[in-house]
Amino acid sequence: MEPSPGDGSSPSPSPVDQPYPPSDPPDQPPTAHAKPEQSSGDQPAGPGAAGEALAVLTSFGRRLLVLVPVYLAGAMGLSVGFVLFGLALYLGWRRVREEKERSLRVARQLLDDEERLTAKTLYMSHRELPAWVSFPDVEKAEWLNKIVAQVWPFLGQYMEKLLAETVAPAVRGSNPHLQTFTFTRVELGEKPLRILGVKVHTGQSKKQILLDLNISYVGDVQIDVEVKKYFCKAGVKGMQLHGVLRVILEPLMGDLPIVGAVSMFFIRRPTLDINWTGMTNLLDIPGLSSLSDTMIMDSIAAFLVLPNRLLVPLVPDLQDVAQLRSPLPRGIIRIHLLAARGLSSKDKYVKGLIEGKSDPYALVRVGTQAFCSRVINEELNPQWGETYEVMVHEVPGQEIEVEVFDKDPDKDDFLGRMKLDVGKVLQAGVMDEWFPLQGGQGQVHLRLEWLSLLPDAEKLEQILQWNRGVSSRPEPPSAAILVVYLDRAQDLPMMTSEFSHPQLKKGNKEPNPMVQLSIQDVTQESKAVYSTNCPVWEQAFRFFLQDPRSQELDVQVKDDSRALTLGALTLPLARLLTAPELTLDQWFQLSSSGPNSRLYMKLVMRLLYLDTSQVRFPAVPGIPGAWDLDESPQTGSSVDVPPRPCHTTPDSSFGTENVLRLHVLEAQDLIAKDRFLGGLVKGKSDPYVKLKLAGRSFRSHVVREDLNPRWNEIFEVIVTSIPGQELEVEVFDKDLDKDDFLGRCKVSLTTVLNSGFLDEWLTLEDVPSGRLHLRLERLTSRPTAAELEEVLQVNSLIQTQKSADLAAALLSVYLERAEDLPLRKGTKPPSPYATLAVGDTSHKTKTVPQTATPVWNESAAFLIRKPSTESLELQVRGEGSGTLGSLSLPLSEILVADRLCLDRWFTLSNGQGQVLLRAQLGILVSQHSGVEAHSHSYSHSSSSLSEEPELWSGLPQVTSSAPELRQRLTHSDSPPEAPAGPLGQVKLTVWYHSEERKLVGFIHSCRALRQNGRDPPDPYVSLLLLPDKNRGTKRKTSQKRRTLNPEFNERFEWELSLDEALQRKLDVSVKSSSSFMSRERDLLGKVQLDLAEIDLSQGAAQWYDLMDDKDKGSS
Repeated sequence: MEPSPGDGSSPSPSPVDQPYPPSDPPDQPPTAHAKPEQSSGDQPAGPGAAGEALAVLTSFGRRLLVLVPVYLAGAMGLSVGFVLFGLALYLGWRRVREEKERSLRVARQLLDDEERLTAKTLYMSHRELPAWVSFPDVEKAEWLNKIVAQVWPFLGQYMEKLLAETVAPAVRGSNPHLQTFTFTRVELGEKPLRILGVKVHTGQSKKQILLDLNISYVGDVQIDVEVKKYFCKAGVKGMQLHGVLRVILEPLMGDLPIVGAVSMFFIRRPTLDINWTGMTNLLDIPGLSSLSDTMIMDSIAAFLVLPNRLLVPLVPDLQDVAQLRSPLPRGIIRIHLLAARGLSSKDKYVKGLIEGKSDPYALVRVGTQAFCSRVINEELNPQWGETYEVMVHEVPGQEIEVEVFDKDPDKDDFLGRMKLDVGKVLQAGVMDEWFPLQGGQGQVHLRLEWLSLLPDAEKLEQILQWNRGVSSRPEPPSAAILVVYLDRAQDLPMMTSEFSHPQLKKGNKEPNPMVQLSIQDVTQESKAVYSTNCPVWEQAFRFFLQDPRSQELDVQVKDDSRALTLGALTLPLARLLTAPELTLDQWFQLSSSGPNSRLYMKLVMRLLYLDTSQVRFPAVPGIPGAWDLDESPQTGSSVDVPPRPCHTTPDSSFGTENVLRLHVLEAQDLIAKDRFLGGLVKGKSDPYVKLKLAGRSFRSHVVREDLNPRWNEIFEVIVTSIPGQELEVEVFDKDLDKDDFLGRCKVSLTTVLNSGFLDEWLTLEDVPSGRLHLRLERLTSRPTAAELEEVLQVNSLIQTQKSADLAAALLSVYLERAEDLPLRKGTKPPSPYATLAVGDTSHKTKTVPQTATPVWNESAAFLIRKPSTESLELQVRGEGSGTLGSLSLPLSEILVADRLCLDRWFTLSNGQGQVLLRAQLGILVSQHSGVEAHSHSYSHSSSSLSEEPELWSGLPQVTSSAPELRQRLTHSDSPPEAPAGPLGQVKLTVWYHSEERKLVGFIHSCRALRQNGRDPPDPYVSLLLLPDKNRGTKRKTSQKRRTLNPEFNERFEWELSLDEALQRKLDVSVKSSSSFMSRERDLLGKVQLDLAEIDLSQGAAQWYDLMDDKDKGSS
């Protein structure tokens, strides 16, 4: 600081005459001896001493504040652990803050004098050099930085005005607690954004200019906010943002301004580092720091990272704005993540003395599209065999990135990564290579296929047939993509008092519409547009389609609360297959909405075509997309090789297993084990049952405080005909410490298998009193799928609430051998074994040592609940060498096979080799639940119940304390159905479950319903037990959309006695959603059943003619 002219000291040299002392280098600040000397006698010492004393007191006060938490913890009687935990949080916060501040200082120093520091640090790693040094095609644009620096203060003024006049009012209006929210300080600082390099892509489209800007912002920005009501202050002080921003100038025109629009987006997620202040200092706590930065980056990615982009039109009435904002993808890449090898071992034991393996998984990324593979435990050569499909928007620029990690309980270890520009896949068409992992050791095996987009449906059948031969997990391969450009809506209904919404008042109110678009189980949502019934969204949505011939696009326009539907639209995608260029660009009328409510959308479908003319499939079987190997015998061998068997040769006991259904009903007169007050007061018991059979054990639920409990649970077990087996049953009283014994009994398995059915009260042994009611049945297995539907329906009827789903089929698998398994380390044969699994049940074979052609000759059996949706999973593994191959066999393929049996060679995916196995299904038919092999179906009106003929004379007579459920179902060879009435028919079953003392109703389906308007109805079925009309007896099915023949298959129960049920009438109404402006529902038809006229012991599935409301009394 220069002295004043009047202080008598010699004037210091001016900065111009002597900028630095001779001893200081030019790039360092002046040292202390460069300052003018002050006379020690002329200046008073008071102010300096006072300042030093104040500094000492301030420092002492800060250190004293550190002891305040310790004092408070002691005063409140808290453990010292709370103090240590707070100290750890504080130290972690300080560490994160210091790292951020150091990073900001280094980055600012680099940007202040880039050329000088680059020249001094050429020895640094290639990663730290600016882009214009690293890449010769990236140009340094310092002139552009000078323009940005000149504009930066004015940009700061604009940001201050934008935040104060636009953002702050929006925040205050979003929540009543934020009504005092204000920006107290908005400064972009003196450090402007810098452009480190510019790359212009030539050779691209002649109608656009493509620029990549390598941007870096290390700014001293300071933005402070305050909520005065809660005395809350927060803000940002310093920020870093680094990334590659792509700028596209298109379309180029022949008129000024030459460029029609500017599009901007980040090709990859930029890196972000924020220095928080105020209350947001808490976000610098370890764990929260990375979480907060990630959340902010997700917001940026949703706005400015591919496939999202910012579009700035430069001319009015620009054509195809939606196409520019969300253009069609350049193509699709199908990524087959097959395997990895030679990964490093990260698991250590005994403090690193023992080296383990790794539990690898892979992350696959292309832009914002990310996929995570499953974890392969204890394996350095994992086999994943998974397939992903990604949309590619920019070529060049986007990259395929695969990172491999070792799964750990705390922090996953990094094993390596690879990157590949998508342009190389476009050039090659198909790439099948081992890629080395950078930053680690090993290689990853990828098969990459470029799928072109076709604008016509000519090759759809060829694509679908090709996809059937592609092994794809976890999702089936796609045949097409659909891009939906959601533009706007008109005349949506106003929100009035007619809607059942708790916060709506009388009078019209404009909605806050948003749109949900769904295809099968994939749903995407648009943004909400507030306070308008003519919203403009201008958003794009993308879907993968497996089979566009059968899929539908479901559109729901809803209020922002999602509680009110403003309109709906269902569009079969087959309609696009006949449209020009697979495109529909038009207004669509909304149903369940206003009379003039409509939606403007542009739908573009493109088929995914792989040009197979240049594809050479690998000789190794199991690569996704490869076909099964030819089974013709090899020729030209100098040794006579025995012919390879075409089918398995299981022994005679294969497929002879039995399924035993165990029904634990109730018990009586159990002994009381609970005692209170030292045994002075006698209580009851909390009984449950344990069952043991064929190596399996089952346990019922606990019934509290009951000596005559009712469990009503069903268990199923696979048994063989080995003589001497017994079912062991034990009853216990549930206690907090050790459960008390209440009795046991045994049943000979031979007795049940010979008779097929047993229903008895069994006396409990080793206790003074008690007996148990069991019902045991051997299920008959039949090799035909004709009875599967009725078995599934009967199982749903006799299903109890406490039991798992009942089995509908028995799957028997015989695994004979495998061939051509991959060698270990290229030369050594593995020691293979196989695992067979269906759902949670699995079977492991023996291990065959040192062979690539193992012979197992083992069988396994599985209970199947839903054969049409489950699959058999087979995995061949080597002892110590990981997965050798796998197979997923959908059971639906067995259902269509002859006699429900497949017996052949199957090619393993995810590896090399084939397996020979036999898989056969047997449909489990219960002979004692009322299912007949040749039952018939009759169509009844509600008045014809008493005239039904008896069809049960052919059933064996079974003595039982509980009436049997008799189910009559329709067969394909049944006589023709009676024609439906003018309003249609409903099919339902009503019966009384005596064991559970419940009335059960089962709604199967409806057919030939009445169509009142232009569109098919959205039907559902409502049931009511009359004369009660309260909600306690009301039941309702789910709603089916746009159909006259809905399938429900839903079960409902009412707890009441049989005498009470016979005094009731069941009111069955088929309804449809009415217009959006009304709470009423359209009645499609109804029927009333007098339960006194129905034999409730025979649960008969019947078709009933629907009638008008005025005719219901005729039933």
